[in-house]
Amino acid sequence: MLKRSPFDTTQLMRRAEELIGAASNRYRITVQVANRAKRRRYEDFDNPDDPMMKPVLRAIIEMSDELTQPEIIGDEPDSTAMIGRREGTR
Repeated sequence: MLKRSPFDTTQLMRRAEELIGAASNRYRITVQVANRAKRRRYEDFDNPDDPMMKPVLRAIIEMSDELTQPEIIGDEPDSTAMIGRREGTR
């Protein structure tokens, strides 16, 4: 039986496109999303908040929220700091 995700895929795609569009380097933002998802997966291994939401989906949603609402950026300064940064400048 095919499981249907309770999340709106069009909204998720829009958020992913916003992240990629705001980034100066598509590869770098993809790696940042993957690293965030991996970190969340291990942090939430013992106590999952939402077992239906995969870590990569949660990472895309969190990072797009941080992009649109910078006041909620928390303890991960490296996660979105590279989004607006131009390649070659530090």
